[in-house]
Parts: sequence; C-alpha cells; structure tokens
Amino acid sequence: MRVLVVEDEPKIARFIAKGLREEGYAVDIASDGEEAMSCATSTTYDLIILDLMLPKLGGTTVCRRLRKAGAAVSILVLTARNSVQDRVMGLDAGADDYLVKPFDFDELLARMRALLRRPQALVPNQLRADDLVLDLLSHRVERKGVAVELTSKEFSLLEYLMRNKGRELTRGQIKEDAWGCDGGSDHETNIVDVYISYLREKVDEGHVKQLIRTVRGVGYTLCEDP
Repeated sequence: MRVLVVEDEPKIARFIAKGLREEGYAVDIASDGEEAMSCATSTTYDLIILDLMLPKLGGTTVCRRLRKAGAAVSILVLTARNSVQDRVMGLDAGADDYLVKPFDFDELLARMRALLRRPQALVPNQLRADDLVLDLLSHRVERKGVAVELTSKEFSLLEYLMRNKGRELTRGQIKEDAWGCDGGSDHETNIVDVYISYLREKVDEGHVKQLIRTVRGVGYTLCEDP
C-alpha cells in the first residue's frame, strides 16, 4: 500500500514515515500543499495523511481540490486543530477521517486500516499493464493468465513500476519509493539493477512484448507501447 504523508514539521513527518515503513507501507512525504497536489496528481496513492496547517496551500484546499478533480483516495486529516468547526470543515472538504495531534501511533494505524478496508471504486484492487495483472489484495501476479511467482521485494518493485506506468524512473527513485530506503549513491543503487533483472526473467522472458525497459542515462520504465 502506498501512502502520502503531507506534513510541514520534518520531525513529525519522519516519525510517521518511519513507523509506516516498518509496517510495510511505501511512503512518500510532501512538506507543503503545492507539493502535495503535485504528488497526488502524478502518483496513485491508497491513502493520504494530510495536515491542515500547511504552507503555500492549506490542507483543506488540497482536500477540496483533489475531490473536485475526482480523486477517490482515502484522506485522513491529522492536525492540532480540535474544534468541532475545524473537524466539520475538514470532513466537508472531502476528508474521510480526522485524528487530532498529539496522537497514539497505534490509533493512527487502526484508523488507516479501517479506511483501507472500505470498498472504494477509486482505490483499484488490481493494476494492469497490457496482459500483466497485479492483484493488490491477493498479492497474485499473472501474465497472459499464467501465475508469476514473486518475492515480496520483487512484488513491491513491480507494483511501483505499474503504478508509475509510462514514467521514466531513476534508480534512486525506485530504491527510495518502492522499498522505503534512502536513494543512496550510484553504487548503492546497483541493487535495483539486480532486482530489475529478476523481474524481467519472471515477467518478460518468453513474451514478444517486453514491458520493463531500460531508459538510457536515467533508469527504468514500465511501458505498454511497442
């Protein structure tokens, strides 16, 4: 599951991101409203944790604009504002739940699980690229109806590539976003090359159309086009 944490306090953002990554979530961080809009409109998220008091663009405005644009991603508002009026404002803007700071991390996880259990048309259970299908609930992958057995790390990598279908991704981006690790140096990102080769053997080998492609001087992309 991919989560966007929108929080302008670096310590709080790092605390939440670290805890979520330890629970197996893939996490991106945005520190202001404009960055949040950019992330949310370019990447598919299962859930957004959104602070209301943000620089450049307030959280309520971000929430309202995302809903107006048709985004059905679950939104959990996390803020120090605790008045009834503030809660009503956030929920009316399109938030799904509201948690007041300071908060217990276990409660945050419980509220996230509750939101992610909701049947939502906007949160797809499957990702598709040509004849490749990845099921997010069963963790099953198929190519032309034939099961593809992947390790958890390979699954996370393929999920990230499919969520960013058609985008050119650097090795650092892949390492950080797919696995929640620091991008590191070029030498340290060689692990991405290794796992890309594993995926190609399992996903592309024996098929006429190669979906996972190298972008010279950049990194990799998953593309359906010939």
